[in-house]
Amino acid sequence: MNIIQGASGQVGSAVVANLVKKGEPVKGIVRNREKVEQLKKQGAEAAIADVFDQQALTEALKNGSTLFVITPETGKGEDVIGDTKKSLTNIREAIKKSKVKKMVGLSSMGAQYDKGTGNLLMSYLLEHAFNGLAIEQSYIRPAYYYSNWLAYLPVVKESGTLPTFYPVDLSIPMISPMDVAKFASDIISNDDSGGKIYEVYGPASHTSADVADAFSKALHRDVKAKQIPRHQWPSTLKKIGFSEDAIKNFIEMTDAVIAGSAHAENEGTIVLKGNTTLQQYINNAVTNSLLIQKEQ
Repeated sequence: MNIIQGASGQVGSAVVANLVKKGEPVKGIVRNREKVEQLKKQGAEAAIADVFDQQALTEALKNGSTLFVITPETGKGEDVIGDTKKSLTNIREAIKKSKVKKMVGLSSMGAQYDKGTGNLLMSYLLEHAFNGLAIEQSYIRPAYYYSNWLAYLPVVKESGTLPTFYPVDLSIPMISPMDVAKFASDIISNDDSGGKIYEVYGPASHTSADVADAFSKALHRDVKAKQIPRHQWPSTLKKIGFSEDAIKNFIEMTDAVIAGSAHAENEGTIVLKGNTTLQQYINNAVTNSLLIQKEQ
């Protein structure tokens, strides 16, 4: 049985769907009861468990052989790194009481560094949380998700401006989360001896200006990228609900990316490249948002 933590998230839910299509047995772990029926409609089993509830996690991992693990960041936590450590400890203890023999973790580029990378430290902790356990372990380090830009779609539609924390000409690797989910489901379902780190890219690296251009083409209007002044970062993040600790970690991560110190390791890793282009992803996202507006 393949057990998928975070099965209601964008990557986790796609991993569930991909495995069901492959005919694999799947159980999705969700925190909310309303998500259970959605999983069952997909053809998967479901378990309700929070990462801070070790007993519920232990129950959820029953009859599992392979586990997909994520470290989600909501921006709400008052102790981002402390909460990550607690959740990973609970998952580790649940694994020890289970029959899980293989674990695939959704990490991130830059996970090789143990300090100075803010939110990316969550991925470093993930990659070291299960040391010493007699299970196969592999980790997927994706590039920056295209989907991170979709939060700005309402602003882009209204003003023709794409806000960005990055310099508009800074090029970074990006990828579709759906491509990441496909790679993850393939790694989960294939015979894997473990001990592998996959660094996952899209077809090309992009700047914020490239993303603005993609929105321009999809919306048939002029869109320009504009960097948010650094002194406005804390207030900008606070307005969208980030806690003080989440703000601190986000800014540290963003500074690391801009400085080039949160890059891919490119040594001893396996490189995978997705096929979905930035323009394809943005086109699809804009089309879906317009369809939703018509239905409302």
